[in-house]
Order: sequence, then structure tokens, then C-alpha cells
Amino acid sequence: MERPAPSLRFADRALAFDRAFVLALGGFSYDVAGAAFVTHERIPVPRFNFVLTGPVGADRQTSFFERALDHYFQRALRPSFRVPVPVPPHIHDGLRRFSFTRRLEPYTVLWARPERHPVRKGGATVRTAGEDDLDLVAGLWTEARGKGEVRRAIDVLWNHPNPDEVATPLLAEIDGRTVGGGVVYEHGGVAGLHGIGTVAATRGKGVATALVTHALSLPSVARCEAVVLGTDSSRAIAHLEPLGFAVLQECAEYELPVGAELDLPDPGPPQPPRWRPPRPAGAG
Repeated sequence: MERPAPSLRFADRALAFDRAFVLALGGFSYDVAGAAFVTHERIPVPRFNFVLTGPVGADRQTSFFERALDHYFQRALRPSFRVPVPVPPHIHDGLRRFSFTRRLEPYTVLWARPERHPVRKGGATVRTAGEDDLDLVAGLWTEARGKGEVRRAIDVLWNHPNPDEVATPLLAEIDGRTVGGGVVYEHGGVAGLHGIGTVAATRGKGVATALVTHALSLPSVARCEAVVLGTDSSRAIAHLEPLGFAVLQECAEYELPVGAELDLPDPGPPQPPRWRPPRPAGAG
């Protein structure tokens, strides 16, 4: 049965839930005509550095790609591009010219209304993580290169949120062993489930289902208009649909191959500052 999308006033927020989380963790978003450059310079992985691509015309794509790549490459970051399907041929061809390859499975955004669906038990015990557990949570969904910064950023968001923000790190355990984790971030009536992941040895045992159903049962989440998560696994979608989730948007995701090298121009000799702090009126 086809489920309705969230109301228009929440749909845009739901689709931008990943961007909202990156901003909450200390990143920023640089919006241009037709796209948003979501960036976190301290966490140099594509999960936190991606281009949300919108309607970019064929006659403007060259300047768009140059601007996007210059933004990330000048920061020595390797971004990914998310493009709603169907992908315009000129966008696909342009990304291929810059050595970006399309992942086999799309990045799919799903949503649910938690208060309308029963919570089902999964294959693990889930609890709110403690201060000493944040290293475990961060390590489950980012590589070592950014783990320390992810942990610090989650800690700040969790313990020092802005108004109308709630962050809840989760940990899943089986027989006292950590087998999964994630973070629930609530803002503006939308609850985003981020980094829901499991250790390789326990995949297929209901750990992710336990994490999601626990998140749906949180009292603060039940008051939200929409619960949103993203996945690049069609298998995961099959497990989420019985929990009340429906597809909100499907994006093709383009990324650079591991062996691709960033060719950064020589910055040249050091230059003096090109700006000056403002001076009081009348100062000489």
C-alpha cells in the first residue's frame, strides 16, 4: 500500500536531514544555484562532505562542477554527489568526465510516522550510550581518520544542544558485547536516524532492526512529524518497510575511486592578508 509523504512543511526538512546533522556536528552548508555543498572540514570523509544536487541546467554545468570541485579540493576533501533519480544525462556525463563513478545501489531516504506503527523487538538489547561509550558509537560508522572528531562533535551536540535540538546516541549489545550503534538527532519536528550500523559478524541477526525500533519508541521521537533515515542497501529497505517506513526520495550517489588523486595547484608564495578588521569611524 502506498503511504503518503510527510506534509509539505516537513518534506523539505526531511530530505535535508543529513545536511542538518552535519551542521549540528559543526559543519556548514554552502548553497549555490541548483545545489548545496555540505561540508565538514574536520571530518574528511564523503559521509560528511557531499553535494546535494538539484536542477542544474546543461548550459551551466561547467561552472557548477568547477565551483563544486574547487570548494572541496581546495580543502583536500573528497566529496560525493547525490543526484535525485532519474539523473539528467548531462549531470551523469559531467561527473564521469571528472572521474566520479556511480555506486551500484542508490542512496534512498525513507520516512515513517512513529506514533502510527507498533514497535517490534529486534535481535539485540539497545540502550542510550553513556559518556564512556561514545568511542564505540563513533567507531561503528566512520573510519579511524575521522573517529576522534566524530566523537567530540557528538559529545558537544549531546551535552550542549541548541534550542529545539535533541541528540541521543544509541548502543546495541548481545551478551554484553557491542554489536551496533547510531545517533538519533531531532530538530524542527524531524527525527533523523544517523549512522545506524552493526559489526560485520552480527549482520543479519536483527541488530539494525533493534536499533531502529528502539529509536521509534523514544518519547521525544514519537512527538515528531517524521522519522527519517538514509540507506544504500536495498536489503535494508526490505527490513524497514514492515516497520512503517516508505521511500521519500532516491538519489544516485557518485564518488571518486579510492585510487584517484587530487591534483591541487601550487598556492605560490605566502601572501599578506587581503582583509583588514573594521576600524572605528574617524580613525586615521
